[in-house]
Amino acid sequence: MHPDVVVVGAGIVGAACAQALTARGLDVLVVDRHGPAAGTSAAGEGNVLVSDKGPGPELELARASRELWPELAQDAEWEEKGGLVVATTEQAVEPLRAFAAGQRAAGIDACELTAQEALSCEPHLNPGVTAAVHYLQDAQLNPVKATRTLLRGIRVLQAETSAVDGRSVTTDRGVLHCGAVVNATGPWARRFGVNVLPRRGVVLVTTPIPGTIRHKVYDADYVGAVASGEADLQTSGVVESTQAGTVLIGSSRQRKGFDDTIESKVLKALARRAIAMFPMLAGVPVMRAYGGFRPYAPDHLPIIGEDPRTPGLWHATGHEGAGVGLAPATGRLLAELLTGAAPHVDPHPFRVDRPEVLV
Repeated sequence: MHPDVVVVGAGIVGAACAQALTARGLDVLVVDRHGPAAGTSAAGEGNVLVSDKGPGPELELARASRELWPELAQDAEWEEKGGLVVATTEQAVEPLRAFAAGQRAAGIDACELTAQEALSCEPHLNPGVTAAVHYLQDAQLNPVKATRTLLRGIRVLQAETSAVDGRSVTTDRGVLHCGAVVNATGPWARRFGVNVLPRRGVVLVTTPIPGTIRHKVYDADYVGAVASGEADLQTSGVVESTQAGTVLIGSSRQRKGFDDTIESKVLKALARRAIAMFPMLAGVPVMRAYGGFRPYAPDHLPIIGEDPRTPGLWHATGHEGAGVGLAPATGRLLAELLTGAAPHVDPHPFRVDRPEVLV
């Protein structure tokens, strides 16, 4: 085999890169030690969000991805459910409204609701909410199914990668020679020269209660947790249902290396947050909990582009918990840059030679 491009990493970002490169006529091989969607992509909620991103380059990438996903997400439980961000204290009202105003100025459909209007959208919501913003563009999909859909017709080799350069990938099944290499290994990307760290997240899953929760609903302090660089545990209330009727409860963030221990204190904190927003959840059994590692970049921006130190080595990583939502535009942007086409979004903010990124 001598493919044009070897993509290392068969998560949703690697799959989107492979799909976009293949669509431009390149011969692509994807390599992953466990196979498609076996890591971070299987450990998330499948969110495609614009509601949690302030004006700037990441929001532009999210908007571009949101336009691409409906066609790409066929057979992946695509659901344009919308998002509802709620304030639970009087102090949170003005920051929530100010954040939404900035997003509207950037072209996002962010509709302010009164507490009563929020209860009309979500009848089981805590009546004590003080304000809310409805985001029509927020959506959800099944990340495992979406990854496999993107990889349809593309060769995937299950192998452990030990080294890469711009023209070859060394695996436990031999050396793969190619025209270019894409590092899409998510939280493991630091092995190949970029400053990405694992950030642990845990999700609770309840027994099915179909139709009870209609949107993705989260507390306004979720946005602050996303943007924070703190290593210590942070939790915020995030509640949404799946097509199967189960309810997914998050969100936690914690940097503690690749320690995959699920701690009871995290589960309790998530449950408390969820019940504060939806008191009826106190009587709903939890079936299981799962966790994963998100690729955290210190400046909170994805890393997309060619490595200036190693011609032919490209990176697509650092999306943290937004990889699902940002994957299509990331893949398209990387393919445009690699083939010399005009980029559909400004690539400069995501370049590899940022001071926070190179290691």
